[in-house]
Amino acid sequence: MRNGKNRRWLFLLVPPVIVLVVFLFGEVVMHLWNWLLPTLFGLHAITFWQALGLLVLCRILFGGFGGHGKHRGEWRRRSRERWERMTPEERAQFRHKICHCFGSEDQPSETREPA
Repeated sequence: MRNGKNRRWLFLLVPPVIVLVVFLFGEVVMHLWNWLLPTLFGLHAITFWQALGLLVLCRILFGGFGGHGKHRGEWRRRSRERWERMTPEERAQFRHKICHCFGSEDQPSETREPA
């Protein structure tokens, strides 16, 4: 019975806390934007709702605010397992493909002569 009572209080407490946190984040973004960006870059001031829109946009583009730790850890674990199953030749081939993809030369960076 006691467990149910605690959950009821939690159920009643969590939604207002979420609303408060969203409000505070929006206010902080709005005030920081209106304080810094018009002066530094000549941009216009924004409203509270535009600040919330910026937060959502940043969340979409950059995936911030946490919540991905479990999946990221799973991806790392699977990648590590695949790496450990590779032979030394497969690892060398993989490194070569990655370096080639990012525009590195075939030589390791230690032996490459400075430009």
